[in-house]
Amino acid sequence: MTNHALIIGGGIAGTVTAIALRDAGMDATVFEAYDRTADGVGAYLSLAVNGIAALRALDLHKLVREHGFATPRIAFVNGTGRRLGEIPQGGELADGTVCQTLRRGDLYRSLREEALRRGVRVEYGKRLAGAERTAHGVRAEFADGSAAEGDLLIGADGLHSRTRTVIDPRAPEPRYLGLLNTGGYAHGLPELAPPGSCTMMFGKRCFFAHFQHPNGQVWWFANPPAAEEPGRAELAAITPERWKARLIALFAEDAGPAVDIIKATPEVIPPWPTHDLPSVPTWHTDRMVIIGDAAHAASPSSGQGASMACEDAVTLGKCLHDLPDVPAAFAEFERLRRDRVERVVAQGKRNGDQKAVGPVGRVLRDLALPLVLHRMDRATNRPDAWIHQHRIDWATPVTAPAAPGTPVPGT
Repeated sequence: MTNHALIIGGGIAGTVTAIALRDAGMDATVFEAYDRTADGVGAYLSLAVNGIAALRALDLHKLVREHGFATPRIAFVNGTGRRLGEIPQGGELADGTVCQTLRRGDLYRSLREEALRRGVRVEYGKRLAGAERTAHGVRAEFADGSAAEGDLLIGADGLHSRTRTVIDPRAPEPRYLGLLNTGGYAHGLPELAPPGSCTMMFGKRCFFAHFQHPNGQVWWFANPPAAEEPGRAELAAITPERWKARLIALFAEDAGPAVDIIKATPEVIPPWPTHDLPSVPTWHTDRMVIIGDAAHAASPSSGQGASMACEDAVTLGKCLHDLPDVPAAFAEFERLRRDRVERVVAQGKRNGDQKAVGPVGRVLRDLALPLVLHRMDRATNRPDAWIHQHRIDWATPVTAPAAPGTPVPGT
């Protein structure tokens, strides 16, 4: 039905979309704003079983297993060291695969290499400046003065998407969530827990989580609260030494290994503000569409950002392959995805709100959470099962619902 897709953004969403389109028989070019590959960009992420299942539809799941390590369960403690409970991190797939944690740069690199192997073209230094409908498709213009034309344009350009504002100049801005994100990789510590263990601590002044890597490293992140969103210049002015000292001070009153882990980290990742996008009213025109964080960024507290991007990519590829024209494919993609992703965004916001509460809130949380976690651990059908049990069947064709008033065959 169409030949050439212009994909704006070479992250997870854009690269997996390009591979999905190639598998659907379409041509795709990825335009990445950076003038280099994304190797080494970002820290690490956890890919939930629903995201791994989406990648399996494109035979990409092996890349995750190759670079990641299994993190099947999460334990929760408070700042006094009291254990609040433990739950599975999303269950497992039929072959036993569980949630995997891996460096974001490793996932980027392996996906890009696989995309190139399958015939996807990637151009770097192409920051989108604008786009417009043409008589036969769409034309994208880039900040370096170049342009490209195709049959459709897919905006996978992240939280601060330019494609989103091209589609709708009144599109909402990302919502600041009152937390910063930082982390790192600690070396030389004695083993804190069995390999693959994940421990999350509701500290008195800051949330902290750490993962025990099988190689002995400890991967960690922290979410310092900040009521007002700091600007880039303000964050950039904090030296690594000052930032490390600030983190150590935040956890000085807490029991547990947070201070030792931070001290054993050679390079703490500079902090950045966390955001989400609760609801974007307009996802597409007849020739342009947004996916992933450009359409529905979830808080990191959801644990679903990368998984939602993978699901989007596979679903969009199916819609473009199975439906008769681009507008119908975009409309069906939105119908299939909007409710699910907005529920995930809302869940992530609720999770994040528990990370920075006052003294009374801490007491109430620490009383209620053990009961909630115990029930979730024992439940045959957890309240959040809808997130992790989602599966996409690549082989079953998508069929758009009939328009209101359309005659039904045989009636």
